[in-house]
Amino acid sequence: MLDEIKKIRTEVESRLADIKNSDGVENFRLDYLVKKGSIQSLFDRLKDVPKDEKPLVGKELNLLRSFAEENYKSLKEKFENSKETISELDLTLPGRKEFTGSHHPVLQTMREMNEIFIKMGFSIAEGPDIEDEYHNFDALNFPPDHPARDMQDTFFIESENKLLLRTHTSPVQIRVMKEMKPPIRCIMPGRVYRNEAINARSLAEFHQIEGLYIDKHVTFAELKGTLIQFAKKMYGENSKFRFRPSFFPFTEPSAELDITCFLCGGEGCRVCKYSGWLEIAGCGMVHPNVLKECGIDPEVYSGYAFGFGIERVTMLRTGIDDIRLLYENDVRVLEQF
Repeated sequence: MLDEIKKIRTEVESRLADIKNSDGVENFRLDYLVKKGSIQSLFDRLKDVPKDEKPLVGKELNLLRSFAEENYKSLKEKFENSKETISELDLTLPGRKEFTGSHHPVLQTMREMNEIFIKMGFSIAEGPDIEDEYHNFDALNFPPDHPARDMQDTFFIESENKLLLRTHTSPVQIRVMKEMKPPIRCIMPGRVYRNEAINARSLAEFHQIEGLYIDKHVTFAELKGTLIQFAKKMYGENSKFRFRPSFFPFTEPSAELDITCFLCGGEGCRVCKYSGWLEIAGCGMVHPNVLKECGIDPEVYSGYAFGFGIERVTMLRTGIDDIRLLYENDVRVLEQF
């Protein structure tokens, strides 16, 4: 038995000399100091030692256990105070690089558009994404059988109040006209939703920025001047654009503003549907029925409204030819902006 104690003592001393980190300390404890460890197994066998040898064997076992425990505690404290030692660190490794994010290109476009209109005297108004039929359709002069009300174009929410996800930010115009007295000059940026097929030019969820100006003697010429001034600030003084007659229930007369396709330079491609032009805004003079609905006398006041698709403007600015790339979270695309 004494020979085995000496053998374990030699083994313990060797193990202690080889310990280089906290993992080594823990492994030492598991091998020698737990109930099923090597030292405790010797104590379990003490009952089989002859009676006259027990005092000496017991003394040697206690010395062995004390020696192991004291060295274990000393090494444990050493490595707890220094979690990592130089020997564990590879000082040749490069330092960790910090990556900084950037604003999404759509958000960048929205902020730039806001700044241009603010400098032109417009304030910013906001409204809820979940609307009712009155603010989204009825107050904007949409007939009851207008196709935009169909489930094919609108995301309706099952509720008693006929709620829906707004299809444009025009409901904010209604809220503004009901809450404010003319003159009114503001823009309404925000997210909108339409139940449309997703392709290179269209998404079911996108952003708009609409504008409204109500005052006495407002003319269509002022509307054209405002949009042309904005287009030059946004796309450059040499940009080419055109107004086309159009129809919207809430404006009369109505028009659409087109700009030369950025990809083909007017030659025609799949993004512009081979027309050479891209629509960037709808506009028109606010319909008298809308003014009446909001408590504004159309015999005294007139006004214009317009709306831009922010993703479409972003595509024009960045040269991205597929609108879906803006929302696929591909860092290779987003990090360019």
